[in-house]
Amino acid sequence: MASPYTDLDRPPLRAAALRRALVAPGRLITDVEVVAEIGSTNAELRSRALDGAPEGVLLVAEHQTAGRGRLERTWTSPPRAGLTFSVLLRPGSQVPGRRWPWLPLLVGCAVVEAIASVSETAKGVSLEPELKWPNDILLGDRKLCGILVERVDTQTGPAAVAGVGLNVTSTASELPDTATSLRLSGATTTDRPTLLIAIVRMLDALYSAWRSAAGDPEAGPGGGLRRAYRRRCATIGREVEVRLGGDRRVVGRATDVDGDGRLVVVTEEGERSFNAGEVVHLRPAEGPTRRD
Repeated sequence: MASPYTDLDRPPLRAAALRRALVAPGRLITDVEVVAEIGSTNAELRSRALDGAPEGVLLVAEHQTAGRGRLERTWTSPPRAGLTFSVLLRPGSQVPGRRWPWLPLLVGCAVVEAIASVSETAKGVSLEPELKWPNDILLGDRKLCGILVERVDTQTGPAAVAGVGLNVTSTASELPDTATSLRLSGATTTDRPTLLIAIVRMLDALYSAWRSAAGDPEAGPGGGLRRAYRRRCATIGREVEVRLGGDRRVVGRATDVDGDGRLVVVTEEGERSFNAGEVVHLRPAEGPTRRD
């Protein structure tokens, strides 16, 4: 279906203006590139990382035609209807590998905190998006944003590509029934440059603190990344169904995210912890279900 929006409603992003706002000595972002169309910003930055690209490259696509989520799920979005971008990170030897699972949770925190800081409804109420472990952002139980962080082993050391896909002005006809956008949620701020700058600056602050603390999620201002994540996580406190490989599934109450970024679920058989790599799907539990 053709979009009802024109270029006046969905103006293009300007790389030069974004560079002026985001690139400076001591900041995370070292370069900003905006492309009209690309298959996947994550795939492109992964290739550049293998070629030796430095940390801090920000690649933004006005239209992404082969976006990827966890477990190779694919998605597309209308041109200029959202923010689709990736950032190349190189935590290096400062952060041990066992702490890297916190990266997608950190990126989620950055997006949520940034949206809450710049977006409000027409009634002057701040929007309060929530985190769904491990990589989605929700508004009213509908998906607003997806995150994909991929590790890349390069000749100059391990790197990570952090990708974000945020629905900004998408209409109901342009989205699945399970998704929403900032405009559909009543946000008065749907200016994409404002949102992108806020998200990247928050990412810079959280990432720098996390890296300085050697990835310790308990360290840092306000009690650290773990406390910040738990405060915004809608999954904690809910009855959930954890789908694993094959037909295996576990039902229980999500009670925490532990120090390694794993979801803690209390079942009838006891407490279990799950890392993002072993979970195929996580959803609210509905009715009696077999537990494994």
